[in-house]
Amino acid sequence: MSKSSVVVAGAGIVGLATAHELALRGHRVTVIEKEHGLAEHQTGNNSGVIHSGLYYKPGSLKSVLGAAGAISMRRFAEEHGIPVDICGKLVVATTESQLPALAELHRRGQANGVPCRMVTAEEALEYEPNVSTIAALRVESTGIVDYRGVCRTLGNLIEERGGEIVLGSKLTGVKSNADAVTITTKTGEFSADAFVNCTGLHSDRVARLAGLKPQVRIIPFRGEYYELTPEAATLVNGLIYPVPDPEFPFLGVHLTRMINGSVHAGPNAVFALAREGYTWGDINVRDLLDSAAWPGLWKLGRKFWRTGIDEVRRSLSRKRFLASLRELVPALSDDSLVPSHSGVRAQAMRRDGSLVDDFLIERAHRQVHVLNAPSPAATAALEIGKRIADEIDT
Repeated sequence: MSKSSVVVAGAGIVGLATAHELALRGHRVTVIEKEHGLAEHQTGNNSGVIHSGLYYKPGSLKSVLGAAGAISMRRFAEEHGIPVDICGKLVVATTESQLPALAELHRRGQANGVPCRMVTAEEALEYEPNVSTIAALRVESTGIVDYRGVCRTLGNLIEERGGEIVLGSKLTGVKSNADAVTITTKTGEFSADAFVNCTGLHSDRVARLAGLKPQVRIIPFRGEYYELTPEAATLVNGLIYPVPDPEFPFLGVHLTRMINGSVHAGPNAVFALAREGYTWGDINVRDLLDSAAWPGLWKLGRKFWRTGIDEVRRSLSRKRFLASLRELVPALSDDSLVPSHSGVRAQAMRRDGSLVDDFLIERAHRQVHVLNAPSPAATAALEIGKRIADEIDT
């Protein structure tokens, strides 16, 4: 489908990276976005980390595209003058019971080609003098970057190659026929040779709107952040992560030195009351009913109800949040946290309550739908864009 016209829905980093790759290959590209700016949701509210590919099942799309993306995202940022720092990180075990999981992370990292090595507590203190650990995993390829800056650059490059970005254009219909696909928005109609759905938090709805029957539903989880005060920030040199609970699909609260020098703490993971629910006060009845009607949510809740209660308590109590951080850096004082932003993770869930733990891309006639692209999607965005462009070109 060379030299074809393609409409990409969604101006987050995955949508923009896809449109950029398609434009590089000579396609005529239009990006439509319901918001009035780029990267307004998942991309603009994440932790800014370039992930290494450490956590993911060897051979999965996350492991392959994540490891490749750690290289390509760094190269892209450096080539275009976007702030980036490959500072490395420590994953720290604070108890003996965490050592087997830490060893498994090391095994996965090696299998995925990630430059990582086990270090002793004494060696860990050379990187992070204030950390509490009995053993740690040092990951050299993890970094931080300005993802909003990446999106601005991608947008400029798309337009330089003749592409168009239409903001404030909410999608209302998608219909394919033998000759073309028609995309309807509140501001107009587009006819194209192909359509790509990169709408993140609304990707399953867009897929259904386009006639698909996806076997997953997007369930929103809010991640809340704090920022360390300038005094407390001196206790952290780079990135400090806990050993994740292998039974729980999130990484746990961690400490991240951002590209501007501040240190962010978080995120936790609580069920959001709206797909764009950035606070407890953001409630969308349609979104709530959509989630509640999905049997997988109740099955997940039965399995992780204790963990869920703990996450809610941590959300509502700065003291509990700080206690989690003190497991990593005990010297954090009572007044070391300042509230910061929140993000919402678009997590695809199956009917049986299992969370889709890999990128999920489905194909239909003249259509490609990205139905699951949580972390490390920002890291892997340029590689995901290449994968989707390959789908369009076949």
